[in-house]
Amino acid sequence: MFSSPACAQACSSAPCGWATSAVNILSYRRLPTLPVPSVGTFPAVSNETTALIGHLCGARPRAHSPRDSQSGEGGRIINMSWRPQYRSSKFRNVYGKVANREHCFDGIPITKNVHDNHFCAVNARFLAIVTESAGGGSFLVIPLEQTGRIEPNYPKVCGHQGNVLDIKWNPFIDNIIASCSEDTSVRIWEIPEGGLKRNMTEALLELHGHSRRVGLVEWHPTTNNILFSAGYDYKVLIWNLDVGEPVKMIDCHSDVILCMSFNTDGSLLTTTCKDKKLRVIEPRSGRVLQEANCKNHRVNRVVFLGNMKRLLTTGVSRWNTRQIALWDQEDLSMPLIEEEIDGLSGLLFPFYDADTHMLYLAGKGDGNIRYYEISTEKPYLSYLMEFRSPAPQKGLGVMPKHGLDVSACEVFRFYKLVTLKGLIEPISMIVPRRSDSYQEDIYPMTPGTEPALTPDEWLGGINRDPVLMSLKEGYKKSSKMVFKAPIKEKKSVVVNGIDLLENVPPRTENELLRMFFRQQDEIRRLKEELAQKDIRIRQLQLELKNLRNSPKNC
Repeated sequence: MFSSPACAQACSSAPCGWATSAVNILSYRRLPTLPVPSVGTFPAVSNETTALIGHLCGARPRAHSPRDSQSGEGGRIINMSWRPQYRSSKFRNVYGKVANREHCFDGIPITKNVHDNHFCAVNARFLAIVTESAGGGSFLVIPLEQTGRIEPNYPKVCGHQGNVLDIKWNPFIDNIIASCSEDTSVRIWEIPEGGLKRNMTEALLELHGHSRRVGLVEWHPTTNNILFSAGYDYKVLIWNLDVGEPVKMIDCHSDVILCMSFNTDGSLLTTTCKDKKLRVIEPRSGRVLQEANCKNHRVNRVVFLGNMKRLLTTGVSRWNTRQIALWDQEDLSMPLIEEEIDGLSGLLFPFYDADTHMLYLAGKGDGNIRYYEISTEKPYLSYLMEFRSPAPQKGLGVMPKHGLDVSACEVFRFYKLVTLKGLIEPISMIVPRRSDSYQEDIYPMTPGTEPALTPDEWLGGINRDPVLMSLKEGYKKSSKMVFKAPIKEKKSVVVNGIDLLENVPPRTENELLRMFFRQQDEIRRLKEELAQKDIRIRQLQLELKNLRNSPKNC
């Protein structure tokens, strides 16, 4: 079969499918034919022949080390081992499974707001979706078991006076959700057991501190009742919900903050900004530890890759193609790798699963979800597969680990917002396994529903890893924590029916004009009152002078 014993030896040691290509190429290059020796005495294969076979078969050389070199009469000989491009992985066959129509949520008026956010939040009990509403902002909260068509008059959370821009569930208390809005406020809501029975307009806690609209909220991953909010005033406020007040302010950004992400223990915060900079920040002090000026890779979204000390960003290259980049969190001078994805214009949302080391990339406006496996060694990023769907997605909610179905080997679950159909579609990422038993290799210990720190401990400088739980034994346990809102006396200064300390800006131009004229009238009245008091002071001074100069005092 082979033109020479050297070819036979080289191709017999190569992976399956290399032999035919090697024979054809060697025949084409007319390599010399060696005499056939007796069995078991094949001569050594030259480096040129081995390199040619490896190059033509798409393999890559192993990194050279001193052990790979040895000296001979004809000079230095390097023995190189060749490996195929695709490495084995237990997640290479992961596939996406769309839920049946009866297990979807239909008839939902999903918001048409163009703000780049997910507009969806999920936990093990509830699904929350920002909705389209006339006047003010609102969102739905639906129990997960209540699938099917949602009635048009279904109760809503509608206390905001501006459009709702972001919502996030408390990771430790299932019925507490935070929302932020164009009305510059952040509000904390407590959802009753079984869901809403009527519209909810009174928030458990209202947080005012930003001077412009608030676009992002994030809960601290290991500390209870610590909330971060980022506004269009370029500031990040850290709220201690035990007292209902901001305790820290991060003021290092020069433009709108696009994304926030924490590392595993919450000791570091990374942000992307419209000023084209990627920052790693120590949140308690507000000190910028690392900063990258991303001119060639315009960053939009960022995510910490667990305990790998790596960051992954999505953005746009200088050629306006969608791109991802991997960074060392301790050195942002240049990315470790950059990879172009495609030429579409929609935003790329990254989702990272620290338990399986899988990265999911979902594009806004298209229906595809690509997934990769992340490693600490080169090439760092290994493509696995792609889930395709014709329906475009506006945003995606992600189910926490303790809410997955481990009996079906489900490792990730998305809730896809399809605006055109008013549909919320669950998509399960499943590892195919034949056994029905618990698969410990794909379900390691994962962060649970118990906080590791109190707000005072974290603010005091303590860092602690999250409290882990096993999905085999306790993933159905519900948290016993209860949120207690701080009791705050409402201070007010009412003048002519106007509360001067109320920090609620006008929503319309007419309201703005009415408030302006009221303030002008109030200023005019105060000036007149001040003038009258000045006259009264002068009168009292004259009376005092007359008393001193009177004959009785002489």
